[in-house]
Amino acid sequence: GPGRAREGKRRGGRAAGVRGPGPGAASPPIRALAFPCSERQRYPEETINIIKASFVAGLAGWVYGGLPAFRHGRKAFIERSHGELFQNRADAVQAAHRAGLRSFIRYGWRWSWRVAAFVTIFNSVSTGLSVYRNKTTISNFASAGAFTGALFRMHLGLQGLAGGFMFGAAFGIPAGGLLIVMQKFAGETWDERRNRERRELYEQKLAEWQSRLSVTEVLGQMESNTQGGPEMERARGL
Repeated sequence: GPGRAREGKRRGGRAAGVRGPGPGAASPPIRALAFPCSERQRYPEETINIIKASFVAGLAGWVYGGLPAFRHGRKAFIERSHGELFQNRADAVQAAHRAGLRSFIRYGWRWSWRVAAFVTIFNSVSTGLSVYRNKTTISNFASAGAFTGALFRMHLGLQGLAGGFMFGAAFGIPAGGLLIVMQKFAGETWDERRNRERRELYEQKLAEWQSRLSVTEVLGQMESNTQGGPEMERARGL
């Protein structure tokens, strides 16, 4: 009767709310290819690796610049304080250590941020080139090293710019070769892992899309059965 017809329309409306195989149905797999980061991970793995490398480089630069400065500052304090009087030997040792610690913090910080900035720019450029070209080669690292070296030495003029360019390229070639060899020994390169993650994410999104499509088909079948029920009853009554 009219009540069943209204109920069938309501069911049909709910079925129409589920996206079927229309123009936008294939968009989830396409977006999955364009942004290869999982739903549990907010940022791409390349970004996380750049942050980790910058942090480690900052610590290494601090130790590299701070330890010699600590020894030099402690030695300079001892040489300057021959005529000073201390309460005891422990007081003199603590004063020397405080002088060395001040030098460690001061010069360690200078080396730390410079090394961290160099590694961050180098990794950002090399990773960008690898993602853009969809392959990791020595030329990517050489270009990244040349750009970073030139950027750090550009304040010295044209000669400093050329020197930084050559130094960066000379640094990027062995660094890139070492990274590529380490990837091969690990069993999976960055390119292979990136392609594998994209493929897995694409298959996951495709499976979700197919499951939603099957639900749409079931609801559509239920709607057709609901609409066909009153017609069959009227036919039996005749």
